[in-house]
Amino acid sequence: MNAMLKISAGVAPLQACGICKRYDDRTALDTVDFALPEGAVLGLIGRNGAGKSTLIRALMGLIDVDAGNATVLGEPALAMSDAAKERLGYVPQDPDVLGWLRVDEMFALLRGQYPRWDQEFVEAQLARTQLPRDRALGRLSPGERQQVALIRALAVQPSLLVLDEPAAALDPVARRDLLREIALRAGESGTSVLFSTHIVSDLERVASHVAFLHQGRLLLQAPMDDLKERYARLWLPSRVAPPRIVGEISRRPQQAFGGWSLVVEQIDGRWPEATQQPGARLETLGLEDLFVEIAE
Repeated sequence: MNAMLKISAGVAPLQACGICKRYDDRTALDTVDFALPEGAVLGLIGRNGAGKSTLIRALMGLIDVDAGNATVLGEPALAMSDAAKERLGYVPQDPDVLGWLRVDEMFALLRGQYPRWDQEFVEAQLARTQLPRDRALGRLSPGERQQVALIRALAVQPSLLVLDEPAAALDPVARRDLLREIALRAGESGTSVLFSTHIVSDLERVASHVAFLHQGRLLLQAPMDDLKERYARLWLPSRVAPPRIVGEISRRPQQAFGGWSLVVEQIDGRWPEATQQPGARLETLGLEDLFVEIAE
């Protein structure tokens, strides 16, 4: 197996084009275009049921999609080579476990399968977290299983790290340590990271980029530093629903003052013309406010 996988210049480590996925009469993903910039830490945010796990599973080539395609480290997600898999760290929301194996047995099994395996990191993490080495994986708590899965994903020294709700079962201390490790890997090793979450504070701590998924649609994707400059809340006093405007991301009626609240985006450096209407008011949005406006 060739562990020296190279990505062509300009090719995103993780990319999707027009992905659609339906389950019976429900649309889980609706024509999603997505790209993880090389070296970025991208937080995929959305409410529970927004389609985050479905998107990640499609990006990882774990499910067939009805339309579109995905690439991982420059290769088709559904046909990744061993070299690509060796440079990929992935933790699902509910990590699969070989329940009969002990923690130390599982790490010993994996150690011989990854050429970049970092056993010193494994030993340090097991000591720090005090995970029971001699306990069967199936007898671990959900938080312990998630910690084992995270150590396993990081020990391969991945070029691409994909985490689906990685902090869901972790206590606050373990969650803080995870976020610190993500920032460290991205900063020192240039690891590209995608992690999904519904915890806004996690994004603000480590993410360089953010993407909002809502009802199966990717509503926006941008560098974290650009959010306040590119997106804002537009208050319109009209009691009648305004026509959809260029740059509109979402809208909500505001019963309190009888108008509308819209999230709008600058297009070519300009705010929509609707901002010039009599009584219109434009205000900046913090990340949490932006999430609430889009997700509700």
